[in-house]
Amino acid sequence: MKQILVFVLFAATICWIMFSPIYKHVAIVRQAVLQQEVDYLLEVGASGTYGYISTAMEEESRRRLAGFGLREDAVEYRYETTSGADATDPMAPVIRGVGIELTVTYPFENLFLIDSLIGVTPVGPDERMSAYGMKMSEYVP
Repeated sequence: MKQILVFVLFAATICWIMFSPIYKHVAIVRQAVLQQEVDYLLEVGASGTYGYISTAMEEESRRRLAGFGLREDAVEYRYETTSGADATDPMAPVIRGVGIELTVTYPFENLFLIDSLIGVTPVGPDERMSAYGMKMSEYVP
């Protein structure tokens, strides 16, 4: 009986040692991809040409993220400005000097569930990783 218990504990520990770095790497890559997308959207949206981030830009962003393996429907975008104006309205672009803030979130999707094999409480399935950025608008009417 003791040998069976040792075998089960040893097998669980070996599984965790083998696979835990892979899942952590996936989380790191997803975080980097989200941050890269936030930086790109802010660079384009806050430029002197636009002054806003349109729904078309957001849809293109979703497709780019899907190219990295993220589910398009699970990505959430949240926009704010330092003046309280709408950052997504092409008819009223954010004027120069006003900051556009963008937060993109994506669920962890049980990436850390394997940590429960060694007694570590994994990240909840409804918790989300996020990337944040802010850029001052350069749009001049």
